[in-house]
Amino acid sequence: MERKTVVSDCMSCVWDCGIKVTLEDGKMVKVEGLQEHPVTKGYICPRGEYLAEFVYSPDRIKYPMRRVGNTWERLSWEEALDFAAEKLAAIKEKYGAKALAIFCGSMGVENIEVAGFAQRFKSAYGTPNLLSVENICYRSRILARQMTFGRYPMDYPPDARCIILWGHNPDGSKGMLADMIREKIEKRELDLIVIDPKRTQLSELGLHMAIRPGTDGAIGLAMLNVIINEGLYDKEFVEKYTIGFEELKAHVQQYTPEWAAEITWAAASDIKAIARIFAQSKPGCIVQGINTLDQHVNGLQLSRLLSILQIVTGNIDKPGTWVTIPFLRMTDLRLPMDEVPIGADQYPLFYMLWGRKSPYGIATLFPQAALEGKPYPVRGAIVAAANPAVSFPEANKFIEAFKSMDFLMAIDIVMTETAEMADLVLPACTFMEKDALAYVYGVVHGEPFAMYHHKVIEPIGESKPDWWIWTELARRLGFGDLFPWNSDEEVMDHLLEPSGITEELKANPMGVYFDKQDYFAYENKKINTPSGKIEIYSKTLEEAGYDPLPKYLEPAQSPVSTPELAKEFPVILISGARRQAFTHTQMRHVPHLRALEPEPFAEMHPATASHYGVKDGERIRLSTRNGSITMRAKEEPRLLPGIVSVPHGWSQANVNLLTDMDVRDPITGYPDFKALLCKIESI
Repeated sequence: MERKTVVSDCMSCVWDCGIKVTLEDGKMVKVEGLQEHPVTKGYICPRGEYLAEFVYSPDRIKYPMRRVGNTWERLSWEEALDFAAEKLAAIKEKYGAKALAIFCGSMGVENIEVAGFAQRFKSAYGTPNLLSVENICYRSRILARQMTFGRYPMDYPPDARCIILWGHNPDGSKGMLADMIREKIEKRELDLIVIDPKRTQLSELGLHMAIRPGTDGAIGLAMLNVIINEGLYDKEFVEKYTIGFEELKAHVQQYTPEWAAEITWAAASDIKAIARIFAQSKPGCIVQGINTLDQHVNGLQLSRLLSILQIVTGNIDKPGTWVTIPFLRMTDLRLPMDEVPIGADQYPLFYMLWGRKSPYGIATLFPQAALEGKPYPVRGAIVAAANPAVSFPEANKFIEAFKSMDFLMAIDIVMTETAEMADLVLPACTFMEKDALAYVYGVVHGEPFAMYHHKVIEPIGESKPDWWIWTELARRLGFGDLFPWNSDEEVMDHLLEPSGITEELKANPMGVYFDKQDYFAYENKKINTPSGKIEIYSKTLEEAGYDPLPKYLEPAQSPVSTPELAKEFPVILISGARRQAFTHTQMRHVPHLRALEPEPFAEMHPATASHYGVKDGERIRLSTRNGSITMRAKEEPRLLPGIVSVPHGWSQANVNLLTDMDVRDPITGYPDFKALLCKIESI
């Protein structure tokens, strides 16, 4: 038996943790954390630990399949690609290229090869409609910081003296950050503040502020009121590098801690305390939840508000604050495109900021285009590394829209709920079966670091890399000249060509630092905003018809804003709480992971359960104005009363049958997943 160990990284979520893989006769038998990895330092979560079960799962799609009635017919790759090309050519001829929508999910966006080739193919085909997870995930905060700083500074807390975890529970979603926080607290090097409706384990190590979901803006504005009125702001930094402070000072006078206390369920004294601690315990770093604040009717402005808190306290581009990270120079696979995607006219800043265009459309408008032909008919869809039938709001509308397609194709690893509706399913490799580039460290870790991910094992069954599938399809449709690559290595070499470190990356399996944090960038580099200053007051937002300064906006559904609705649906619903065992809709077929989380639970405080006659562990019905689901209740004394928290990604209790697409951020089109109204019934 040949036994060897391979250094690699786990790309099962955005964090890209370093791993050590043991192979026996070419088969994965063990996965461990890589202690020598400079960024993740040996951390491994259950998803990484049981990676072999994921890769060798009997649920893997192993060959192309075409739907024939209610059954599946196995095809060769030649037959499958010819069939797909024929259908796609017919859609283009009958309706025009814009009638095709391409979905790219979380694991696609985070994998440069998957996302890049989807973007390239859509332009080569002629459709502008790349309807990505970017419309519900993370890009809102990027956009908010770009329009404030002229770039995207990242929270980088290792050197912080004060950390605010704002709607963020690293134990469930970023374990290496949780470990770092505990270590710093044990050494008495950190003041920790947690703002969350739930008392997390980490919150017991610091100051916890429990608030009503969706009222984060009131907390932030009241903190600014305290910091400015008590003279705790960084006067020199504000005067030298920003515009709009005087307008901000006048603006926040209305937002007193006492006003915020009435709205948020938090105490005014606690609001004052966290404002003073954050302003004076420097350096300070706010680490917001992955999507907690973005997925809100005022999501972009909430991200702007956190930016302003960092700005007025001078916590920008210094160790332990938000810092500028140089990005690795790479080839852009996108092609020029004159047509604009669905939603570009309704959400112009999401599509284009200061002349820089985004390749993404507004995915939540897809059902309208598919079912009503607005703004024009979309009749075909390719879904790659995504499961929008479960992950997008008002899932029934997405399901109906996909079922209405003239042609639906899925490229995936397992048969997802979306793939089950497809006319054609093509088997993709996992990241362990192909070369790839691990390069999200700057975007999510704040580290200018990259890894060349070498193929660890041979592809399972007849599965293929995503780039190969897009390339072969392009060749059949007559634009193969735009896809000249024939191997993983050729693709990676092309992507990395501008970096100048291709060979260095290949030769260093543990990755390389290609640069360092750009501390004090505001002194050393031009601030790329229209004013040349950090913009507290945003003329860009004002000229587009939006508020130039963040203001408090009550959730679109709440006992305050919709009291009549609250009579029928009196409980506040939070959706999407992260669990370590799964990444979004993925990995529920992995036995050891499913054993950790056998089923979803609706968490609620014992007082809430008692009020509605619900017992711990019994089945309940949760309903909103959009629909209902059934699941078991779980008493959770750490959660505020009057709230129910439901995880996402479960098809048998799909919380997105309850969520609402009519409630959107007017700037980004992001739906509100975090503060809706529901009712609880015992069944």
